Amino acid sequence: MSDISDLTKKLIEFRDARDWKQFHNPKDLAIALSIESGELLEAFLWKSSERASKDKVKEELADVLAYAFLLANEYGLDVTEILTAKIEANNLKYPADKVKGSAKKYNEI
Repeated sequence: MSDISDLTKKLIEFRDARDWKQFHNPKDLAIALSIESGELLEAFLWKSSERASKDKVKEELADVLAYAFLLANEYGLDVTEILTAKIEANNLKYPADKVKGSAKKYNEI
């Protein structure tokens, strides 16, 4: 079992012990993920990245990851597999020799 699978299992055990599965349908998990992403952004609001609270970033990032892992679980998706596939797809869209040091989108290179 991978580390991500272990973490997802712990999240599910935590959720189920509180009878929160009823609230964790894919739509609501996606909404929660978006809200927590906004709270992560809030840690950077009106300040430089260096001045953002590392503890606040850590807390909100954990929430984002938790909801992302739970959403993946709802669809039977393997997080390692889908991230690996995304990296491979992006490698084709953004060849290092063409985009190194550039922030251009794939259709602009």
